[in-house]
Amino acid sequence: MTVQEIKNRFRIIGNSPQLDRAIDIARQVAATDLSVLITGESGTGKEVFPQIIHQSSARKHNHYIAVNCGAIPEGTIDSELFGHEKGAFTGAHDSRKGYFEVADGGTIFLDEVGELPLTTQVRLLRVLETGEYIRVGSSKVMKTNVRIVAATNVNMSQLMEKGRFREDLYYRLNTVPLIIPPLRERKEDIPLLFRRFASDFADKYHMPPIKLTHDAEQMLANYYWKGNIRQLKNVTEQISVIEKNREIDAKTIGSYLPDSSVGTLPALFRPAGSTDGNIPNELSEKELLYKVLFELRKDMVDLKSIVYGLMENRDNKAPISSGSTRILNKIDSDIHAAEAAIQIHPARQIEMKEEEIGQTLDEREREIIRMTVEKHQGNKKAAAKELGISERTLFRKIKEE
Repeated sequence: MTVQEIKNRFRIIGNSPQLDRAIDIARQVAATDLSVLITGESGTGKEVFPQIIHQSSARKHNHYIAVNCGAIPEGTIDSELFGHEKGAFTGAHDSRKGYFEVADGGTIFLDEVGELPLTTQVRLLRVLETGEYIRVGSSKVMKTNVRIVAATNVNMSQLMEKGRFREDLYYRLNTVPLIIPPLRERKEDIPLLFRRFASDFADKYHMPPIKLTHDAEQMLANYYWKGNIRQLKNVTEQISVIEKNREIDAKTIGSYLPDSSVGTLPALFRPAGSTDGNIPNELSEKELLYKVLFELRKDMVDLKSIVYGLMENRDNKAPISSGSTRILNKIDSDIHAAEAAIQIHPARQIEMKEEEIGQTLDEREREIIRMTVEKHQGNKKAAAKELGISERTLFRKIKEE
């Protein structure tokens, strides 16, 4: 099947290059028996790709079993996967086949594979390496021929560093990595998905489909979509059911989106004192980013001072070790990086005036302080609050000008 035929068969909406690449990888790997590890945020639609792989393979006429590893209690997951013998544990009144026995010749999809207990990981590794497993309560070695596709929405490297996931198992599962892009990286697909969901809900609830104005489409495309496709679908359903007017404008859309005025920003980019991600209307995105850089640089300079204090004794005679020098060099590098970050990444789409590009960070800081004080007509308390600094710090910075 071609990529477009797969989209049609599995009702996949979108033309994003990243999405097409993921589908193409799934299509190509289907003809093999290689293990696949699918990674992506929650709500991106990872669960459809194991089905693409299974239905495009020679195993398509055999069993396909999806297992949510995070939903099965640790005490019973071995029994679920590998089966058990009668009397193996309390409540085991009969022998039972596990998923690896039932799906012999087919495909098993292990969703949330990072949630597997370490003891189960050992058993799974043996299946991947030799095709062998043992039922709980048995000593008889059994064989299975199963294709394993796994998925996770967590950082597997962090799990391995914490000792919660075996490195050897990770590399066996990750023979072919498949990365599903988040919705915010598929901006061109968001209106298409909305229209599909709106049409589906119109049929479901026997009502005319809702439509978006141009401004509403732009708001949807620029929203952060932390919950990805699942969140977009839920929002579409809510609007379809609640709104009487079937043409939806940006104002209406905004009432259904948390922090819709700016999207959901990472905590680092939130103004001081803000817990919900809202940005004051008076503070432009560019000024906000400069403000974050100032705070980052200040933190690094303070850290450098602390490290110097720890390294030197009171009479300043203690030598600086090579290891400490490396720490200071790293801090200096981070300070320079903060200053270099004034060249904003294109993805932020922040336009800068030509004369601003040559400004130093200190010059831009002084300019923002001056503009903020002027805006508040000399009220330094209000200006300091907006800048996220204390009045004392503001007075000191004004004196430094």
